[in-house]
Amino acid sequence: MLVKDLGEFRLIERFRKRILLDSSVIAGSGDDCAVLKFDKKRYQLFTCDMIVENVDFTLKDNPYLIGRKAVAISISDIASCCGLPWYCLISMGMPKNTPVKFVDRIFKGMLDISREYNINIAGGDLSRSGRIVIDVSMLGLVEKKNLTLRSSARTGDCIFVTGELGGSILGKHLRFTPRIKEARFLAKNFKVNAMIDISDGLVQDLRHILKQSKVGAVIYEEFIPLSPKARNLSDALKSGEEFELLFTLPRKEAKRILNKKLVTFKFIGEIVDRKYGFKLINEAGKIKDINLKGNSLTGFTHF
Repeated sequence: MLVKDLGEFRLIERFRKRILLDSSVIAGSGDDCAVLKFDKKRYQLFTCDMIVENVDFTLKDNPYLIGRKAVAISISDIASCCGLPWYCLISMGMPKNTPVKFVDRIFKGMLDISREYNINIAGGDLSRSGRIVIDVSMLGLVEKKNLTLRSSARTGDCIFVTGELGGSILGKHLRFTPRIKEARFLAKNFKVNAMIDISDGLVQDLRHILKQSKVGAVIYEEFIPLSPKARNLSDALKSGEEFELLFTLPRKEAKRILNKKLVTFKFIGEIVDRKYGFKLINEAGKIKDINLKGNSLTGFTHF
């Protein structure tokens, strides 16, 4: 059997079954960040993300934006747990004939976004490789009362997203703004049950919440916020590297958001009992089973 036969998520699950954790780990693999004990009021958040040439960027892309993206992805993970980033380590692999000017621009992108979010670049590593690879490990902190994971969605919750979806490959994947400000606002003012950032597509990342929370969902076509660059609805449902927040909260809290007319946050559906599965309802009222084998609504996977 080959990795491509197993697939990304089955491979992750294969690894997870072999991992043993001690009591200092509150939440491990299976969420946007690992959650570690820190002090009486806060948890430490720990995440890492890798971007690879010809997978996540090309050499035709602006090197400054490549560097910015490498760090921004991990900031987005911290945001999805409602925390604040603090430290990072950066490792880079590159061919030995890579122009120094190109690498300088990558690093400038890393420096600027780290300064913007008050992140300390505390070290890293360099290695020769066949193509450019950048891996960022990041630490953050979150108040215990504000920690939001994928596993706490409840039946009756409303589902929201930030921003607009679709067409990220046309530039947003390099220029997105991590939603730290929005996540902290939500944590301070509302009771959010579950949250994830959209890195693999709306449908696929909502599936992660449903699996971890053991619930089902209904989303409504008419409420999916389409980006002007989205080709169609399918693009908005599948497009990866949006890095918007996808979250659920009780109906009472949802009404408060809607009454305040907070346009950043857009209602798209509801959490239902697990037995109802995962459904999309179009504007004509027709129901599509998203989990049905053979449907085309799958997001990005590496294998």
